[in-house]
Amino acid sequence: MKSITINGSKRESVGKKATKALRNAGQVPCVLYGGDEPLHFSAEEIAFKDLVYTPDVHTVEIKLKGGEVFNAVLQDIQFHPVTDAILHIDFYQIFEDKEITMEIPVHTTGVARGVKNGGVLRFNLRRMRVKGLPGNLPDFIEADITSLKIGNKLYVTALQSDEFKIMHPDNTVVCQVRTSRNVIADTDDEEEETAADEVPATEVNETE
Repeated sequence: MKSITINGSKRESVGKKATKALRNAGQVPCVLYGGDEPLHFSAEEIAFKDLVYTPDVHTVEIKLKGGEVFNAVLQDIQFHPVTDAILHIDFYQIFEDKEITMEIPVHTTGVARGVKNGGVLRFNLRRMRVKGLPGNLPDFIEADITSLKIGNKLYVTALQSDEFKIMHPDNTVVCQVRTSRNVIADTDDEEEETAADEVPATEVNETE
């Protein structure tokens, strides 16, 4: 999994006045949990751009002035209700020999057979909650949807891996192909391969 480096400084004071002064200076107050005791630090708001404003997931290397380095994952983030500015971030320290739980994005490959026949691909699960050692967690989980016909569903059981454990029930649907007005009869005859960018398919998010 890709890692992002955040350069910061330990916070000497964690009171409301000190926190407000940090934010006014363009700094984000943060807390790192998972160690012997919580570690309070701050970093420039712009340093979190590639970590927060992206659909991808990353581990974080926190480098503090003085030479201390910690590996962590983003645990929680608070935004200003009006400006959407980052107000506070919680991190959780990770160790290579200890399993962690993360939400990993799902990327599909191929063009579903049902979509070629006019169906609509609907997503029930854009991210999957998985557990494993930090070094075994992928940047994304690949789901091959080529064989899905109209009415077929792809379950999380089809995406199991020896590298991590999926934390969803076995009957959880990742995506499915639904019928539409433009549907045509499906046959078992071999069909000519069609490039993804040549298929006018519609992808729709759907909450379970």
